[in-house]
Amino acid sequence: MSTPLSRPSYAAVLRVPHARRTFSAALVGRLSYGTVSLALMLAVTRSTGSYAVAGLVMALFGATSVFLSPYRASLVDRHGPRRALLPMALLYATLLCVLAAACRPGTPEAVLAVTAGLAGACTPPLGPTMRAVWAELLPDRLLLQRAYSVDGVAEELLFVSGPLLVGGIVAVASPVVGVVLSAALVAAGTLAFVTSPATAALRPAGRGKSDGPAPGRGGPGQGRALLQPVVVAAGVGVSVSAVDLLVVAFAGERGLGDGTVAWVLAALSVGSAVGGLVNGAVAWSSPTRARLPFFAAGVGLCLAAAGLAPGLGTLVLAVMCAGLFVAPALTTAYLIADESVAPGFRVRAGAWCNTAVNAGMSAGAAVVGLLVERLPLPVCFAVAGAVAAAAALVPGYRRGAARPAGGAKGAAQSSSVSSELPESSASSES
Repeated sequence: MSTPLSRPSYAAVLRVPHARRTFSAALVGRLSYGTVSLALMLAVTRSTGSYAVAGLVMALFGATSVFLSPYRASLVDRHGPRRALLPMALLYATLLCVLAAACRPGTPEAVLAVTAGLAGACTPPLGPTMRAVWAELLPDRLLLQRAYSVDGVAEELLFVSGPLLVGGIVAVASPVVGVVLSAALVAAGTLAFVTSPATAALRPAGRGKSDGPAPGRGGPGQGRALLQPVVVAAGVGVSVSAVDLLVVAFAGERGLGDGTVAWVLAALSVGSAVGGLVNGAVAWSSPTRARLPFFAAGVGLCLAAAGLAPGLGTLVLAVMCAGLFVAPALTTAYLIADESVAPGFRVRAGAWCNTAVNAGMSAGAAVVGLLVERLPLPVCFAVAGAVAAAAALVPGYRRGAARPAGGAKGAAQSSSVSSELPESSASSES
């Protein structure tokens, strides 16, 4: 059950001191992630003339970026954004420039592959760090819910606008320019982000503090508390990534043309953006761990129903309905991750959810690629939906004291929040 809420609003989130500056800087840096993949793939393809080499380069770049994300996040937790995030971003940007320079005929394939792997290993965790900053700035859980919602919607728009930006660049210049632009974006955005007063609120935990158990939430209990959001994030990632190939197969079976695919995938993004904004604007009376299975099941059921669509119109509607649950599911997973750990673990907790989504998307694309050639299309849609629905069955682990969801005290805290908050402000909501 939920009730509409007129205040606090999205505007209240952005009125928090230093929030607009910090969020804008983070978005500039994160736009790099929306431009780099397409730009790098095109640059490598044009310089080598080989799709196989481009695939290998992108696989290494993606694998090191995704699977080393929790380790990079632990460095930010331990040493703070300025000491860990900025060197990481500058090294990442430098390696992207080296890759851009190497994308020319005659460069050994091994050089491209190794450089891409090293660059991916240095990808700065701007998204998880920004969400950790939000958690420090906004002790009121209602405001934090809105902050995570607007953050998720903005991130999705970056991954839509990024490829469009690269498309405009390659129309008038080499794809290498897009790779260099990606390097400039992440360097400039990260520098502005870590120099913001709001980022200073994210204090380094230090080795002893962050590696030891948190009071009431340490050791195995903390890991079990993260199991539900991580599994659901992975399940949603699998299901969402499957949509791309399934829609291509749907259009191919009916001779609808490639332009149809873009419209259906746009419907998924629109649905996700709308769902994220609505989710953030609602004051939920149920706890986050109770809402997460509902959102995951919604993704799964709508995708399964999409497989029964008799035509394009109903497919667009079903996919859009699935999108309505995607952003709320991921936003809620991030909220649970934040409230499940001590302040010194926040960045890596968010990074585990990020890693789960990305790993799920990679696995989903690979598995569906095999299934779509062997099973009827409605069955493939049902299997893709079943993954998210199955993730909804993972029980939430409750540990620690309750964290207030808002109210008069929370509203007072949120209206007077300063640029630095004590770590004791991060209690836990079950």
